[in-house]
Amino acid sequence: MARRKKVTTYRRDIGVDERYGSELIQKFINVVMWRGKKNIARNIVYDALDQLIKKAGGDKEKGLKFFHDAFNQVIPSVEVRARRVGGSVYQIPMEVETGRARSLAMRWLIQAAATRSDKTMGMRLAYELLEAKEGRGNAVKKKIDVHKMAEANRAFSHYAW
Repeated sequence: MARRKKVTTYRRDIGVDERYGSELIQKFINVVMWRGKKNIARNIVYDALDQLIKKAGGDKEKGLKFFHDAFNQVIPSVEVRARRVGGSVYQIPMEVETGRARSLAMRWLIQAAATRSDKTMGMRLAYELLEAKEGRGNAVKKKIDVHKMAEANRAFSHYAW
């Protein structure tokens, strides 16, 4: 019989962003935020979304769909985790939980945008999202590399218990 209480995970409600009413965009703003500068993070994300809306023909709904499609291109489904078995460390492929998959995708998008050489961070993020929509870009490359690593280590999947 278990000696501990069951751990209940509580997720704080972050609300929705003020312009589009999307919880995903609000979370993305929070992840972009650095040293508590939320207005700067808001401006960066909204600049990127304005660029996407402009590319989508000026339609707000199409621009948001464009953002969601690009974001879904980056979300991983499997990853490798290190597990020590009998003195050796194996990279074991495991399915990624939805919350972790979303946070990985956000992190990869921001890191890929930061390494680009465009003028502003908003432009960098917009171009990274545009490339992600088309299935290219560094964030999508990172996802593909993670999936290849999981596929290469598929032989060790029986260690996942």
